[in-house]
Amino acid sequence: MATHHTTPEVTPVPITVTVNGLTHRHAVEPRTLLVYYLRETLGLTGTHIGCDTTSCGTCTVIINGLAVKSCTILAAQADGADILTVEGLARDGQLHPIQEGFWQEHGLQCGFCTPGMMLTALQILQRHPDPSDKEIRHGLEGNLCRCTGYQQIVAAVQYAARKMAGNSPD
Repeated sequence: MATHHTTPEVTPVPITVTVNGLTHRHAVEPRTLLVYYLRETLGLTGTHIGCDTTSCGTCTVIINGLAVKSCTILAAQADGADILTVEGLARDGQLHPIQEGFWQEHGLQCGFCTPGMMLTALQILQRHPDPSDKEIRHGLEGNLCRCTGYQQIVAAVQYAARKMAGNSPD
């Protein structure tokens, strides 16, 4: 006699999150990763999916002030959180100094790692407003780039630090 297996019904979990200043309420499957919620439900595709194993950092977002790899957290765990994605960096049509730094210092090539790098850089600059090369490189250790060799990324973060401090970046 054959045994038939049925898949149990999954009860969606209600969540409320604030993403880039806007509040969103949805019911999500309990197993939905935050990266997929951001991309597929909210349409914020700047958060990239690179490895799903926390190795590359392309999915990095800021959750309640901390840089977090969004492939490591369930959307349900983010309930009540304040989340910043790369789409939320620019304000009133003006690039954030980090975005400007990546542009001016050629801190991107293919651009795949860039959103995660920028948000990690934001946290670095919040912790170290005038970071050394060593502090920048240490802070970026969890983010992989296959194109730039990192020197331009370090220069982009230094540019942003100078601009955020009110100094001429040049």
